[in-house]
Amino acid sequence: MDELDETPAAPPVAADGLPPARRRWAVTTLVIAVGMATLDTAIANTALPTIAADLNASPAASIWVVNAYQLALMVSLLPLASLGDILGYRRIYIAGLAVFTLASLVCAASWSLPTLAAARVFQGFGASGIMSVNTALIRFIYPSRSLGRGVGFNALVVAVSFAIGPTVASAILSVASWQWLFAVNVPLGLFAIALAIPALPHSDRATYRFDIASAVLNAGTFGLLIVAIGEAGHQASPTSIVAEFLGAGLFGLFLLRRQAAHPAPMLPVDLFRRPVFALSAVTAVCSFAAQGLAFVSLPFYFQGALGRTQVETGLLMTPWPVVVAIVVPIAGRMSDRYSPAILGGFGLAMLCLGMALLALLPVHPTVLDIGWRMAICGFGFGFFQSPNLKALMASAPPGRSGGASGIVATARLLGQSTGAALVALCFGLSSTQGAALALALGAGFAGAASIASFLRLVPSEPVPTR
Repeated sequence: MDELDETPAAPPVAADGLPPARRRWAVTTLVIAVGMATLDTAIANTALPTIAADLNASPAASIWVVNAYQLALMVSLLPLASLGDILGYRRIYIAGLAVFTLASLVCAASWSLPTLAAARVFQGFGASGIMSVNTALIRFIYPSRSLGRGVGFNALVVAVSFAIGPTVASAILSVASWQWLFAVNVPLGLFAIALAIPALPHSDRATYRFDIASAVLNAGTFGLLIVAIGEAGHQASPTSIVAEFLGAGLFGLFLLRRQAAHPAPMLPVDLFRRPVFALSAVTAVCSFAAQGLAFVSLPFYFQGALGRTQVETGLLMTPWPVVVAIVVPIAGRMSDRYSPAILGGFGLAMLCLGMALLALLPVHPTVLDIGWRMAICGFGFGFFQSPNLKALMASAPPGRSGGASGIVATARLLGQSTGAALVALCFGLSSTQGAALALALGAGFAGAASIASFLRLVPSEPVPTR
């Protein structure tokens, strides 16, 4: 573990990004790790029936293969982001990548549902170490004049990885057992670690101590919140849902009270006092909720209502990530020259239009009918992500990059979880019109996010940097 220890002879923090050659290696390790961590939030859903049958588990019990990973992510993102401010983002990233790689090996070797669920918990903690600080690292990898390009590339990896997750899982399952969904992470993880140790930049460290009690309160807040959202979507007992929301609120209240005077609170309420940061976070939650509503509901619609095969469904979903891959780098470069509020608002308006058009698909749509609507959604989603990420990170002072990076990942997972829960609720209300209802709801989320993005143009009083 010597490589993870900072020493007095450690290289100084780069004043404004890394040299181009070293930057390429640093970006490569981020691409591999972020891609793996994002894919693993999506591929398990596709493999659940196969995993449940192989391990002789019920469908209800097998859902913990997904829940264990998501819960571990949500409860640890902000604490690990705070720890990154204290210990250095490089150290948290490498440790998280090592844990993720080892846990992936244990997942592949699991012989029962409990062992797989336990391994997924540790895999989630490892993914959290990666996701909590990866955006903060970008701020030290790229020069400030190219920050939009850097976060744009990161947004591209996240968006495409999440979108192609089901297709990748289906491709692997068509030629190999479910264990390979996790085993492929091991060589990739080892390669990413080998690149990260010499390439990633060092960062300044905060002088305050890590607050363990706040970490526990944070885990209670977001753990209960995610459980409550999931159970609400599946129409569980109203009493338990209300109790879980109240519990999350109570933990959150204690967390805010404890951290009220902290120079860098774990739940960064100090950053939310900055209107641009707060509005950027809101738009991120809403946009990923819209994406979640689409990517969870559309496969049911394509296979259930239209009778398409799993392979055909994957192809019908393809225009969205393909257009995202084309648009995100362009939007990232544009955000270095034009207002992220305008770029993001325009992109979200296009996403709203695309989701509304999908909700209004004809009864017997052709491939072309579906394809051009998915392309509009991909254009809008991709055009929004890079400018929004840049606005969120640039609105936080450099010393609070860890907290801002943690909010980026938390907003994404909170939005995706909300979208998935709302899809379950929509299908519970109507088995025949559930997909159309979910897509219409996604259009509403995108429209609200577009308004929030344009509100960033409204001048606000400057907030002093602590």
